[in-house]
Amino acid sequence: MRSFMSARDSLARQRSRQPRFYSVAEVAAIFGLSPMTAYRAIAAGEFPAVKIRGRVIVPAGAIDAMVEAATSEGTLVHSSDWAASPGS
Repeated sequence: MRSFMSARDSLARQRSRQPRFYSVAEVAAIFGLSPMTAYRAIAAGEFPAVKIRGRVIVPAGAIDAMVEAATSEGTLVHSSDWAASPGS
């Protein structure tokens, strides 16, 4: 019982260290893209991102959800389906 609790606590600590946002360069590395390709997809509204002044960041939850959808559905997931439409 003790090892189960410590494993669960360890997992909770690890999850709390996961980033809530990624830089565009990090997202590009995750998906094997060039940063410029990632920026272009974001600018075209084809990839979810948050812009604060000049800084563009990508919610980690959006990436997790895309990966989960692709693996659970066993199909192709289009990133543009995960990007918010303007005004929403």
